[in-house]
Amino acid sequence: MLDICLLGTGGMMPLPYRWLTSMMARCKGSNLLIDCGEGTQIALKEKGWSPKPIDVICFTHYHADHISGLPGLLLTMGNAERTEPLILVGPRGLERVVGALRIIAPELPFELQFVELAESRESMGIGPYVIDAYRVNHNIACYGYSIRIPRAGKFDVERAKTQNIPQKYWNRLQKGEEIVFDGRTLRPDMVLGEDRRGLKVTYCTDTRPVPVIAEYAAEADLFICEGMYGDKEKEAKAKEYKHMTFYEAAVLAKKAQPKQMWLTHYSPSLNRPEEFMDEVRRIFPRAKAAKDGWTAELEFDEE
Repeated sequence: MLDICLLGTGGMMPLPYRWLTSMMARCKGSNLLIDCGEGTQIALKEKGWSPKPIDVICFTHYHADHISGLPGLLLTMGNAERTEPLILVGPRGLERVVGALRIIAPELPFELQFVELAESRESMGIGPYVIDAYRVNHNIACYGYSIRIPRAGKFDVERAKTQNIPQKYWNRLQKGEEIVFDGRTLRPDMVLGEDRRGLKVTYCTDTRPVPVIAEYAAEADLFICEGMYGDKEKEAKAKEYKHMTFYEAAVLAKKAQPKQMWLTHYSPSLNRPEEFMDEVRRIFPRAKAAKDGWTAELEFDEE
C-alpha cells in the first residue's frame, strides 16, 4: 500500500487557509517528501504525520515556495533525535543551495546525502520507491517526479518444486533475494512470474504543459498537477511565467489517462478553485480541485 498526503495546495505564498504545495508518501515504514515550502511542518502537524521517519526529500526546483521550509524541518528532525542519513534529491546545485540555507541550521545529528539531477530523465531506487525524475519547462531548472512501487510476479510453487528448490528458501526468493545452495545460485526469476502492475503517483508543478508530463503520468494511480490559474483570461500570464491553467493540466490528464488527477499549486488570487471544475471535467472527468490535507490510500490491484 502507498499512502499519499497533499500537505498543501498553494503557490507563491502561504495563506491562512492554504499551505504551500508539498506532498508526502508513506510505504513500508519509509516516508518520502516532495518539496518543502514555508509551512510544511505545520501542515504535517495538522495531518498528524511525523517528519522524523522521512528518508528522502525530492525538490522540483529552488524557488522559495518549494524549499524555504527546509531549515526548520531539518532542525525539527534533529531535535527528534534522528540519526539516520537523509537523502536529498533535486536539480544541479542542490548541495550549494542547501548549504546556504543551513547557515541557520548548522548542526545536525544526521548526515545529508545529495543526489543532483543533471540529465533530462533520471531514475533511482531508494528504499521501497523507484523515483523517476523528468525535466519540465519552467524559468529555472525544474523536475517533475513519478514515484513507483514495483510489484513482483506471483510465486510459482510448481516451478519451485520442479527445480528442486527447498521450501525454506521460497520466502527469501519471493522477496527478491539470490541464494547460493548446494553449488547452485537460486534466483527470484526461477520461481516468479512476470512483474505485476505496481503503484504510481506522478507529481509536477511550475511548468508549461510539455509532452513528457503526460508520458510519465500515463495510467498513474494518481496524477498531482499544477493548476495555477482557473480563469481562462490568465492563460497569457501562465505562458509568461511558465505555469499552467486548469485546462492545460486537464488536457495532459486526458492524454495520460490516470485513475484520477488532483489540481494543486493555486495562485494566491484563486480563492475558489472548485468554481472552474465543471468545465475542467468536460476535458477530463476524473479531475478534482485538491484541498490541503487530502489523502489517498493506494492499494495494489486484486489478483
